Amino acid sequence: MRALVLAALVVMPALVGAQQTGANDTEPWTIVPMPQASLVLARDGSLIGEIGKEIRTSVAIKSLPKYLPQAFVAVEDHRFYQHDGVDVVGIAGALKDNIFGERRGASTITQQLVGNMHPTLIDRTDRSLGRKLAEQSAAREMEKHYTKDQILEGYLNQIGFGHGWYGVESAARHYFGKSASKLSLAEAAALAAMPKGPALYDPLRYPDRVRQRRNVVLSLMNDQGYITSAQATAAKAAPLVTFPNAGYSAYSPWFVDVVRVQATRAGIPVAQGGYRIYTSLDPILQNAAMSALLEETAAIESQPDYAHPKFVPGAESRTGVRTTTDYLQGMVVALDPTSGDVRALVGGRDYGDSHFDRAVDGMRQPGSSFKPIVYALAIADSIAPNTIFQDTALAINLPNGTVYSPENSDGQFLGPLTLRDALAKSRNGVAVQLGQRLGMDSISNLAHRMGLSSKIAPYPSSAIGASVVQPLDLVAAYTTFANLGTPVEPRFIYRVEDRNRKIVMSREVKALAPALDPRVTYVVRDMMRDVVERGTAASIRRYLPASIPVAGKTGTTNDNSDVWFIGLTPDLVAGVWLGFDKPTSITAGAAGGSLAAPVWGKMVARYYAAKPEILTSRAVEQWIPPLGVIFGDVDRATGELATDQTPPERRYTEYFVEGTEPASLKADPWKLFAWGPIIF
Repeated sequence: MRALVLAALVVMPALVGAQQTGANDTEPWTIVPMPQASLVLARDGSLIGEIGKEIRTSVAIKSLPKYLPQAFVAVEDHRFYQHDGVDVVGIAGALKDNIFGERRGASTITQQLVGNMHPTLIDRTDRSLGRKLAEQSAAREMEKHYTKDQILEGYLNQIGFGHGWYGVESAARHYFGKSASKLSLAEAAALAAMPKGPALYDPLRYPDRVRQRRNVVLSLMNDQGYITSAQATAAKAAPLVTFPNAGYSAYSPWFVDVVRVQATRAGIPVAQGGYRIYTSLDPILQNAAMSALLEETAAIESQPDYAHPKFVPGAESRTGVRTTTDYLQGMVVALDPTSGDVRALVGGRDYGDSHFDRAVDGMRQPGSSFKPIVYALAIADSIAPNTIFQDTALAINLPNGTVYSPENSDGQFLGPLTLRDALAKSRNGVAVQLGQRLGMDSISNLAHRMGLSSKIAPYPSSAIGASVVQPLDLVAAYTTFANLGTPVEPRFIYRVEDRNRKIVMSREVKALAPALDPRVTYVVRDMMRDVVERGTAASIRRYLPASIPVAGKTGTTNDNSDVWFIGLTPDLVAGVWLGFDKPTSITAGAAGGSLAAPVWGKMVARYYAAKPEILTSRAVEQWIPPLGVIFGDVDRATGELATDQTPPERRYTEYFVEGTEPASLKADPWKLFAWGPIIF
């Protein structure tokens, strides 16, 4: 038998001929650079995604603990350091075993590298003798041109570990959440257990099976003198603990998609790999957003009267990736208002089922979450927040001959209300009256100055959010209220570095031109605080204490098909939308305050619980009235200044842009002299 093997090896070079070069004129024995991934990093430097044809990050063998390559040698090719690329002894044993019915291969690490690195030249699925001889010839030639360490390094960086992850560095990050340089002996042996069958020995799916084979690897390492019996025993006793979320610090595939598109459009070929992309994402906030969305949408689906298809985790394995879905969807966006940095972005409930990004690519009616823009123009137009408006039935004749009559979600009209109460209670008739009074063209202009790019139709219904908008744009527009009049553009990428760590792209903070007077913005923001404290978003206070200032606005569209809450704290602006990809009524009585606001509240509460230091006194002080804002006590029922007879429950502090305050609050310089002469 040994003579037969040797004879085959002798004739092998004559059979290689036509396979010496491939499409790229590459010799099958050469070690060529393999495709790399571009790493997408969160603002804390943790890994949140990878971009590339193959998810791989090559590392030098010198950077690895010695026991890592030794584990692969022990189980894959224990005569690696003795043979010349072909293990003649191993081939003889394999032939013998095959004759007696036990199938096994005898490919060396060098042969595996040749075949895996040059699949078009050496097709390892081909079981013919010609392929095997060609592979052996190329392996021997590779050993003549490269050192054992170079070959082993190429092998460790090339081999696949399932899920589209290649090389030990990628495998270490995704299975164990750390660099390969930091793997323990037990973890290194677990990776070495996988090449026999990455799908069969997947630590995520079959931990018990992998642990058993890991222990076999450890025994082989001990037998071959790489580790001591004590080391083997200790490593075998170690639990097999994989890192959650495939090694990423946050589940953020929609965010990574945006990063990829932006970098590519900027001319950076990140899909070719090798780049490091530093981004604005906050893993803690992203995880809080994802978990809150999943929990609350599942709670909605569990209601007894819920009549729509329900989301089934894992169903994508049966249906394949879809653009749209038939179950309840949602999106969450959170930004840093001072910089526009996108701290969290969730484009749906399950990226594996639907890649569609509802935050960036969706166009939805904002409903009443558009109203703060209308009210801001009203305050800018010298309408004071204590002005009385009638919440009453309207009949507006439209150019097409129809009559538009807006209704409220509760089917009621509340009569006379202050402008502040009308916003807090989200009365549609008042917003439409303001739209008619101010002009929808003027409101549209303000919306665009605040960052909305979509067209606001010149119809009365646009005052209550009938014109569709991009969710990300709408949330970003609320930075105007956080920054006292100056909106900022969303920013995803800080910088991109190439493989030499040279910065090839950077993005600075981009503030738009001021859209509103700071005094106007402060007054509207304070009106939106009432939405949370006593209005349609009161559910927020189930999650956040009163010590955390919150302003915001709910939104619910006709037929309850879109529900929103967009809110801000001193250091966050965030928005939540829920609805179906094909607009459909969610449930009877669905509203932004009852469905979207709880997602927002849970997310922000978890964020502050994890980062209590974020909400500093300095941040809270940013909500102090600016110069030119006058305040005084007002009777909530009448809109007039409070008197000694005003009941405490009706008394509140109202804010006015200087010049619109009641006459009795106006400063009278002549009164200064009533206190006597001014002495210099």
